[in-house]
Amino acid sequence: FGSRLEAPQPSNLLCWIARVALTLTMVIKTDLCAYTEYRIYPGHGEKFIAKDAKVHFFISAKADALFHQRIKPVKLRWTQAWRRMNKKGKVEEGGKKKTRRAQKFQKAIVGLSLDDLKKKKAQKPELRQAREAAAKEAKQRATQKKPAAKVAAPKGKADKGAKLPKGGGAPKAGKDFKGKK
Repeated sequence: FGSRLEAPQPSNLLCWIARVALTLTMVIKTDLCAYTEYRIYPGHGEKFIAKDAKVHFFISAKADALFHQRIKPVKLRWTQAWRRMNKKGKVEEGGKKKTRRAQKFQKAIVGLSLDDLKKKKAQKPELRQAREAAAKEAKQRATQKKPAAKVAAPKGKADKGAKLPKGGGAPKAGKDFKGKK
């Protein structure tokens, strides 16, 4: 019709108006089913008004009966609620959500402020290696002095571990033991 719609002549004015009206889309008021979420067109469906004056529209007697049986629409595959829950049908325009990457963030460590950390990172690798080597040597000296103290410590721990709880520990499997072994 779009190309044939020419300027109307006075005698054909009504026909032209009728043709233009047909080309325009008609808007129909539709309701949504309270259970299935399908569109209900005029002249179809059932209306249910609850005691609290809430109005429910159902597309069919089946949807009405299921609603009154308190069967959840999410559990029925043919309802829109199930389709939404299981991500069927409509695909979002944006596609998948973009995952945000965690930004690197530096915090001060106990004993070092953030400025000190940045200075250490900015140092030349040779200087850093020399400092690390010096720290390792200091650790080795400290570990050489401590072996005597470590030998004495296990004796004290063994004494503490020898004590049993008040009940005397777990029951022993013997003649008087009743239960699983």
